[in-house]
Amino acid sequence: MKKTVLTFGLISGGILSLMMAIAVSLSDHKNMEMGMLIGYSTMVLAGLIMFVGVKSYRDKTNSGFISFGKAFKMALLISLISTLMYVAVWMVLSYTTLSGFMDEYAAAMIEKAKADGATAEKLAAVKAEMDGFKEMYNNPFMRAALTFMEPLPIALPLSLITGLVLKKKEK
Repeated sequence: MKKTVLTFGLISGGILSLMMAIAVSLSDHKNMEMGMLIGYSTMVLAGLIMFVGVKSYRDKTNSGFISFGKAFKMALLISLISTLMYVAVWMVLSYTTLSGFMDEYAAAMIEKAKADGATAEKLAAVKAEMDGFKEMYNNPFMRAALTFMEPLPIALPLSLITGLVLKKKEK
């Protein structure tokens, strides 16, 4: 089980990290929504790798049988490895080639509020919120924690679905 989890976790993490790096480096603050769409789509694709990994283990190593608990656990472990790779790559990028990302993100949120017709009061609130977020994001532990939480809304349900779909009891 360990070999399967590690192998498919690294494959999933590689896909997730590579696509995140490409999407972020190609986007600018004017099309951040497109970058987010690409990012979450990639998370779903990388999440499907956990399904393939658990199915591979069930069919090739475990005689075609696996309990829900074991399948769910394997899927969670694969997504954990994948997410840790994602966080590690983001941490390196965010301190090197993408060091201005948070400024661009804040500018995009302010521009979006302007485009949505925000009042001067609302713009000031958005700017204050972004300033607070940028300050919080300067803390490497908060940056890592926030980055870790990005794939969770995709990974957790996919792990649950993987466990439910792939469970197969011995007769």
